Amino acid sequence: MNSPVRILCVGAGHMGRSHALAYHRIDGFEICGIVTRSEKSAQGLNAELGASYPTFTDFDEALRTLSPDAVSISTYPDTHAAFAEKAFDAGCHVFIEKPLAETVADAERIVAKAREKNRKLVIGYILRHHPSWIKFIELAQTLGKPLVMRMNLNQQSYGANWNTHKALLSSISPVVDCGVHYVDVMCQMTGAKPIRVSGLGARLTDELPEGKINYGHLQVTFDDGSVGWYEAGWGPMMSEVAFFVKDVVGPKGCVSIVADKASSEGQSANVDAHSQTQSLRLHHGALGEDGNFTRKDETIHLDDEPDHDGLCHREQEYFLKAIHEDLDLGSHMDDAIASMRIVLAADESFRTGKTVDL
Repeated sequence: MNSPVRILCVGAGHMGRSHALAYHRIDGFEICGIVTRSEKSAQGLNAELGASYPTFTDFDEALRTLSPDAVSISTYPDTHAAFAEKAFDAGCHVFIEKPLAETVADAERIVAKAREKNRKLVIGYILRHHPSWIKFIELAQTLGKPLVMRMNLNQQSYGANWNTHKALLSSISPVVDCGVHYVDVMCQMTGAKPIRVSGLGARLTDELPEGKINYGHLQVTFDDGSVGWYEAGWGPMMSEVAFFVKDVVGPKGCVSIVADKASSEGQSANVDAHSQTQSLRLHHGALGEDGNFTRKDETIHLDDEPDHDGLCHREQEYFLKAIHEDLDLGSHMDDAIASMRIVLAADESFRTGKTVDL
């Protein structure tokens, strides 16, 4: 019988709350403290959990005082590298929300530290734990090569959501923050090496610091001829029309996520809707001698459709399994760096006006 993993939760925003809820409910974890920028947010999280976990506003103090076994980092990306390295130096395992860091160099440093200290590092690629997305990737791999991958996730945010987005946009573009998920999916679908990236961007509001953008678009080319694009924009001006596209085409046909509820009007700001699938539609492109399709399209329904909190729960069960069973996370960490390299190359391309060769 393994002893509970004592975990320090850092950050109490949307993701931090969901992860803390998972740790609170999973028998193998024991929350030993909560770190937030304000005492009020920590108290609010404790109230939701129905608990009285110790609260801190200083990460270093919490790490020194509590000596946790693991640290969960759900803060803004500009804090990730420093917090993760300190946690590893204190002998902790680390779960860290995506993106892994602000720069590729910082991401590589975090991974190197995890390897140096022989500690587990799990990055918050939540779609890797979603049954429908796993099936989506499997079906894409049956379509032949090259693949054409089309994905977006625009959010018409307002009120508190827009305030949260503005805070994020002060340090990172939406195509970087969310793009790592979908670029990671593309890399799994192709299994090929990314070789070239182009990026576009636009500033659609004066409410951001100078030089910051709230819309981005990337195009990536792989060495097997596959190509992919991803689009992300945040703000009250964004369109609710076609904000949710998840579609892959190959020589043998195509597969698409059909998310009627997720793609309906008013749902772009609903985080639960972002991972919903409802069904997958598989189209077979083969034609018969009469010029007509030889097979009808298939609609695939998966009964297992976890909501956002449910996905975070599965993600943290995987983190616990990695710790207890000493899982090899080498490819997981390397994949996180690879997807970061692509989205940051897109950001560089937008700012320089040049295509980036990887």
